Amino acid sequence: MTSDTGSNSGEAAGTATGIGKGSGICDGRVVIVTGAGRGLGRAHALAFAAEGARVVVNDLGVGLDGSPGADSPARQVVEEITAAGGEAVEHAGDIATTEGAASLVHTAVDAFGRLDTLVNNAGFLRDRMLVNLDEDDWDAVMRVHLKGHFLPLKHAAAHWRAQAKTGRVPRARVVNTSSGAGLSGSVGQGNYSAAKAGIVGLTLVAAAEMGRYGVQVNAIAPAARTRMTEAAFAQAMAAPDSGFDAMAPQNVSPLVVWLGSAASTGVTGRVFETEGGRITVMDGWRPGPSADKGARWTPAEAGDATLKLLAQAQPPPAPHGAQ
Repeated sequence: MTSDTGSNSGEAAGTATGIGKGSGICDGRVVIVTGAGRGLGRAHALAFAAEGARVVVNDLGVGLDGSPGADSPARQVVEEITAAGGEAVEHAGDIATTEGAASLVHTAVDAFGRLDTLVNNAGFLRDRMLVNLDEDDWDAVMRVHLKGHFLPLKHAAAHWRAQAKTGRVPRARVVNTSSGAGLSGSVGQGNYSAAKAGIVGLTLVAAAEMGRYGVQVNAIAPAARTRMTEAAFAQAMAAPDSGFDAMAPQNVSPLVVWLGSAASTGVTGRVFETEGGRITVMDGWRPGPSADKGARWTPAEAGDATLKLLAQAQPPPAPHGAQ
C-alpha cells in the first residue's frame, strides 16, 4: 500500500527526514507502520526509529490512485533507518488481504521476536463527485483504507490476545489513521470520507474489545502536505518560509510515536486532530438537546419538536470544500 497521505518528495536524509537521536521513548519496542514508503507513513517510521524502535516498513509502492508502481519506497526507508544506525525490515505484502496482513505480523515476530505497536496508515485516493463515482472506485478505497485497517488490526490483536492468555499481558498500541474528511465529510470524496469515518468506528470498538488484553487503540485525523493533499495545500506550499513548515508530515509523527509508546498508558478509544503544532482531542458524537413526549409522536408533532431542538443545538461543521 502507499502511504495514506502520499509522499513528500525531495527530502534529504538526515535531520530533514527526522532521522536522529531521540529521547528513547520507544527503546526496545517493535513497530509496524503500513504505507510507510512515503509521506506520513515514512515520517512515522523514521520518527519511531529515531526513538529506538525497530520498525517493519510496509508499502506496496503503488501510485496515488493505487496503480502498480515500479519502485520500492519501503526498501528506501529501511535503508535510511539502517544507515542511521537503526533496525528495520521491509514488508511489501498487500495488507488488505488475509495473507498479507498475517504475514505482516509474522514479519515483525520473525525479524525481531515481538510486536508492540501497529500504525495503520496505508491508503490512496479515487476522488469523484457522488454522481460520477464508479462502484470500482468506491470498492477500491473501502478495501485499502477500511479493510486495510481491519485486517492488520485483527491479526495483531489475535497475536496480543494469545500473549495475554499465557499470562504475559502486553503493553500494545494501535494508532489508526482517519481524516478530517471522516469527521465532517469532504466534497468530492464520498468514498474516502465514508472509509475514514468507518475507521473511527472501528477504533472505538477495538479499544473496547481489546483493553482486557493490554491493547490500547486510538486514531488520528492528520493534516499535512503529501501526495494526497498537495493540491489542497498548494497555497501553503507556496507561502514564504516562516521558520516553521506547518504542513510538514514530520509534525504529525511525535503524537503518533507517543501514542505508540508505553508512555501513553491509559489513553485509548480517542481521536486526535493534529496539524502543524496543534493537537486537538475530538469529542465525537455526544447527545445534544432532547425531547421526550412519553408517548408516540404524530409526524407533525415530531417535526415541531425537532425544529425546536435544532434551534437549541450547535450546527455541525461544514464538509470540507462545501460552498
